[in-house]
Amino acid sequence: MIRMDLHMHSTCSDGTDKPEDLPGLIRQEGITLFSLTDHDSTDGCKRVKSELKPGEADFLTGVEFSCKDDLGKYHILGYGYDPGAASIKEIVALGHRYRVDKLDMRLQRLKEMFGITFAQEDVDLLHKLNNPGKPHIANLMVRCGFAENRVQAITQYLNKLHCPDLYVSPQQAIRAVTDGGGIPVLAHPCYGSGDQQIMGAELDERVKYLMDFGLKGLEGFYSAFVPKQTKQVLDLAEKYKLYVTAGSDYHGNNKLISLGDTGLEQTQTVPKGLESFLERIADLPGFN
Repeated sequence: MIRMDLHMHSTCSDGTDKPEDLPGLIRQEGITLFSLTDHDSTDGCKRVKSELKPGEADFLTGVEFSCKDDLGKYHILGYGYDPGAASIKEIVALGHRYRVDKLDMRLQRLKEMFGITFAQEDVDLLHKLNNPGKPHIANLMVRCGFAENRVQAITQYLNKLHCPDLYVSPQQAIRAVTDGGGIPVLAHPCYGSGDQQIMGAELDERVKYLMDFGLKGLEGFYSAFVPKQTKQVLDLAEKYKLYVTAGSDYHGNNKLISLGDTGLEQTQTVPKGLESFLERIADLPGFN
């Protein structure tokens, strides 16, 4: 069984490892195929590729878009795209703009609802981040003494802020990845917004809905899946002839998830969708 991890984050979004450090960590874990899937950012992929040495693990360009439309929230992964493609640059810029706008709204709501304010230099540092999000604000809240830990900052404060929705639509994300020569995949399909779990007929309908936009794969192996969830996703992939991927959702010290923790090694049979995916990626522009 090939050891892979196609879902991880770096300091270019909400992870704690620099992109340049990932090849060394991948080597230590014995992973032979990996992808960096930062939120709404492709910058880390360029930095990873600059550190790869001949004979090391194969690398596939990746990205993860936080999406929402009238039917719910989705995380769309993009694999093997050309980083220089116009469609990728445009969708990344849009996602970044939405994140900065939400940052400003959250800071304003924190002030209005809880009287929490930060020094201007701290606000400036947040704006300089590639893609600022809740974890970055939460870390600042802890550092400034407004919360005891990041979880408390998010659950007791940030999740209670009422801000307008600003999201890339799944249709936009899927089209951008496809136009960039890549493969769009639904991340952790059994999870929706927050703790929402999606199973059965609802998951089937969601997958078919996204396939109408051009979805090509499902993340069938995922660190948080129980066997029942994995089986259901793999059954759907086989039913609709979709690619299958495996990812941990590693965030460094921001989550208690290890590199390579995908559940793939526990399977006895390699799904056809995963075999097809591995055969396909060699022809993608973002595969080295």
